[in-house]
Amino acid sequence: MHYVRYFCLFFNTMPRLPAIPTAEFYQINTRFKWVVVIISTAISIGSIYYTKILVDQLKERERQQVELFARALEYTLNNESGDLLFVTDEIIFKNNSIPTIWITENDYQYRNLKLKENWSASRKKEFLQKEVEEMKGFYEPIPITYRNEEGELENLGYVYYKNSFLLTQLISYPYIQLSVIAIFIFISFLAFNYSKAAEQNRVWVGLAKETAHQLGTPLSSLMAWVEVLRGDEQFTNKEMINELEKDIKKLTIVTERFSSIGSVPHLKPENVIELVNNAVSYLRPRISSKIRIEVFSLSDSITALVHAPLFEWVIENLCKNAVDAIGTSGVISIKIMRGNGNKVFIDVSDTGKGIPRSKVSMVFRPGFTTKKRGWGLGLALAKRIIEIYHSGKITVKSTEENNGTTFRIALNTLLPDQPGS
Repeated sequence: MHYVRYFCLFFNTMPRLPAIPTAEFYQINTRFKWVVVIISTAISIGSIYYTKILVDQLKERERQQVELFARALEYTLNNESGDLLFVTDEIIFKNNSIPTIWITENDYQYRNLKLKENWSASRKKEFLQKEVEEMKGFYEPIPITYRNEEGELENLGYVYYKNSFLLTQLISYPYIQLSVIAIFIFISFLAFNYSKAAEQNRVWVGLAKETAHQLGTPLSSLMAWVEVLRGDEQFTNKEMINELEKDIKKLTIVTERFSSIGSVPHLKPENVIELVNNAVSYLRPRISSKIRIEVFSLSDSITALVHAPLFEWVIENLCKNAVDAIGTSGVISIKIMRGNGNKVFIDVSDTGKGIPRSKVSMVFRPGFTTKKRGWGLGLALAKRIIEIYHSGKITVKSTEENNGTTFRIALNTLLPDQPGS
């Protein structure tokens, strides 16, 4: 029994992984991707470094072979042997892939170069001169010397050479190999992202539909109870009934929003100013009185193609994020204006703590949040609604730490396939 108790105590003190993924889970995944990138980079560098060692060894070997070739020329000349080709063929017979040119008294000799038999002598000489200039860029030429009648060494010419075809292939091999691997990884990454995005879409849609379904039953019940209270003559607090009806109406809109996720929304011309004011009117009594929400526009009616429930959801999410960024007191400004190219712009600004420059590119990523408790899905959902369902654009227009942030929404006044769009 003591052993069982000790085992249970030990088991209870062991750290457990969270059963439900949180925002930290997404950050761990991001760090894991960076670990994979670092390991892949290390493997690539190691492959290139090892290949460089092999290349250096092969270069040294080829140079030794060319030097041996040059010494054979010297030996033949010093011994006045006429059978020069026999000696050179015997020496380099087992490795005749190194392009070589030797020049003695303006006489050009070569091996392992592709010259056509039908070329004229001048054309061959011009080709060999170009090859010599190219070979000078690879390696220093090897001098050919001989002893004259007085026994002094004199320079007879030089042997020029460059990398063999095998060495050239070996130099290029790691880069070709890494390019093929990179293309394969890139294609795999695209396929994985596509699969992951499809899976996330199914989760988004399934969760939204199930939420809408679950809200339906208590919502119907609340409607019935409001009607009961309204018909009860003893219940005199009519203001409470009105507030309940407002919340029921809001829940109905929320249910409609969740039902719209995963479906193709029907976009129609709506007065954006009215929709923004509707969202703001709902939020004002539900946030601190020290936080003001102001709506500015040069016109009373600015129309854009939107799905009203989803668009109001975006405005609410942006305003709620602004409230969290402001904290105690501040101002949220919403500016609505017409833009060029059949566009309507909505700028949502706050006087909050701003976003660090290093994190601006991450704000729309699912799971990113600056709050201790939060899923980081509000802005991700806003981006999805604007860019996927409305074919618009949402960006961080400007931000400065401790001086607020401005988000810009760009909507269309015409469908992409309509004339004039």
